Amino acid sequence: MNIGDVVFQLFMFMFIFGIFAVVFFLVRSLLSKNPQSQKDNEIEKKLDRIIELLEQDKK
Repeated sequence: MNIGDVVFQLFMFMFIFGIFAVVFFLVRSLLSKNPQSQKDNEIEKKLDRIIELLEQDKK
């Protein structure tokens, strides 16, 4: 077995590991963004409702 073969095997292992890591982080970021944006939307609606009620109380 040549040293070149070992180096090639190591580079290929790192490349394959990198592909899996990128896919994992992409999926993780996509899954974590959706619920967060929905929560932000709900909070924004609740705050808008509170502001409306406060404005009605002042009148």
